[in-house]
Amino acid sequence: MPTRIRRLALALVLTFSGAGFAAHADDDWRHGLSLFGDLKYDADFAHFDYVNPDAPKGGTFRQSSIGTFDSLQPFTIRGTPAAGLGLVYDTLMTGALDEPSSEYGLIAEAVHYPDDYSQVTYRLRPEARFHDGEAITPDDVIWSLDALRTAHPFYNAYYRHIERAEETGEREVTFFFDQAGNRELPQITGQLPVLPKHYWQGTDDDGNEREFAASTLQPPLGSGPYRIGRVQPGRTITYERVEDYWAADLPVNVGTHNFDEIRYEYFRDQTVAQEAFRGGTFDFTVENSARRWATAYDFPAVNRGDVVLETFQTLNAEPMQAFVFNTRRDKFADPQVRRAFNYAFDFEWMNANVFYDQYARTSSYFENSELAADGLPEGLELEILEGIRDQVPPEVFTEEYANPVGGDRRRNRDNLRTATRLLNEAGWEARDGVLTNVETGEPLRVEFLLVSPDMERIVNPYLRTLGQLGIQGNVRTVDVSQYRNRLDNFDFDIVVASFGQSLSPGNEQRDYWGSEAAETPGSRNLIGIQNPAVDHLIERIIFADDRDELVAASRALDRVLLWNHYLVPQFYSPEIRTARWNRYGLPDDMPDYGFSTTIWWWDEDKAETVRTGS
Repeated sequence: MPTRIRRLALALVLTFSGAGFAAHADDDWRHGLSLFGDLKYDADFAHFDYVNPDAPKGGTFRQSSIGTFDSLQPFTIRGTPAAGLGLVYDTLMTGALDEPSSEYGLIAEAVHYPDDYSQVTYRLRPEARFHDGEAITPDDVIWSLDALRTAHPFYNAYYRHIERAEETGEREVTFFFDQAGNRELPQITGQLPVLPKHYWQGTDDDGNEREFAASTLQPPLGSGPYRIGRVQPGRTITYERVEDYWAADLPVNVGTHNFDEIRYEYFRDQTVAQEAFRGGTFDFTVENSARRWATAYDFPAVNRGDVVLETFQTLNAEPMQAFVFNTRRDKFADPQVRRAFNYAFDFEWMNANVFYDQYARTSSYFENSELAADGLPEGLELEILEGIRDQVPPEVFTEEYANPVGGDRRRNRDNLRTATRLLNEAGWEARDGVLTNVETGEPLRVEFLLVSPDMERIVNPYLRTLGQLGIQGNVRTVDVSQYRNRLDNFDFDIVVASFGQSLSPGNEQRDYWGSEAAETPGSRNLIGIQNPAVDHLIERIIFADDRDELVAASRALDRVLLWNHYLVPQFYSPEIRTARWNRYGLPDDMPDYGFSTTIWWWDEDKAETVRTGS
């Protein structure tokens, strides 16, 4: 289950009949859901352990976003939505940041599902309201599911196994699934953002009927802790805390959403944003550049303590960040070609000379977790792989995957020789210094499509090495809107992408690597994988009977993806590097399974010290 989706997610499936549905006894209802066994918090818990229940309300939290935006509608592929829109919407359930995969009731006060996971029923809270005072009803939930699946391919894929949703009692809505045994379906249903049917079926400020799938700059109606305030398209957006927020006192919200305002300031590139942060234009940033972290934070405000540099860590799996090939293009169809690109990437040199030795090389799609493949397959993992032995690379059974190691001239020469051999075996040869396809006579030319100029300092040295193999290449850096459009339509050669993973992967794996998603515009299968062995392993993950099977199937999938060389793994740091103006309070113990500023608060004493310089 993807971690990011917890904040703003989705819905589910099976056929309803009068004989198949029965009223639930009181002891059938649950206050929360967990994929890891027992919940940490009992039904009568007062608040999450990691929050400050007495955190004051007030102040403004300002952060940055790079690029631009032209829409306030995040649930469609049209337009570029503004950052932070998840603050406007509530979901049926909400996650706890100190448990790996759990949810507790938000709009829903209770949940029920049978032992075979064939359906799930949510009972809505009677006090749940949209910002206009209208009650949230089962009809809103049903409409939201249908609207989201129609408007965005991601939601359509994520909720593909929901046959339909029906109102099955007072304040109750049941999702019927088209299959039994998918243990994750009840939980991902709880991530469904519930939208106001009456608003979207009404008319806008100009008297026109609203179109859910269209982009819009008219602030939509929500039910969450914030509503949209001041908007300057492409420049800034402010969210205002809802004073009479219906769920403010629920245990899942105590100590959270403490700022009166949350503001996003937009900048065209990170260099300008860095200068703006130093000047106090915004207050908080997550630093993703090793160079800037090492060199750009030695300024007076840091030295006198007005700006705090702090790193955080979680226990989650590290994302797979990589150079991603579009295998829909013939030049990347052969895994030997893709593997040759990995031999040309000298991470060790780059880490020493560009990254200030702050990174480690990524070697798993589930890096730094028990889900990562290790050694050779054995036990249940081997048993799973034996069933698809004739569909996977033979190295899956005989070699532990390892990235090439560079860093010095001898190793680099050896790596380039290996890359040349792989390319020759795939039908490419150097002609007058240009790598050429033996059959077609076409040169191997690649374009790296980027959205951040920061990545150019990584790609350009890589291009020089590729040039030694005769591969012609260039970098094209485009704005956010163009970049998103090209990714949605798979119009690229190579991009830098990151695939986040939770400790309990499931249905989202179909959208990452599944064959159906490869042909669905807007999906996250950027690579274009259409591999029956991968599809089989995804289903083993989704329908795992217990944790042991889930781990074994995840390791098998990791191993098969790696040995197909769909990408060139890059690097990771376990630390979340942050800088903030010292105006905020933080809990003493930050949660283990998520980093979030929603549990911070405005500290007036600190803010006054920063203002006066005392």
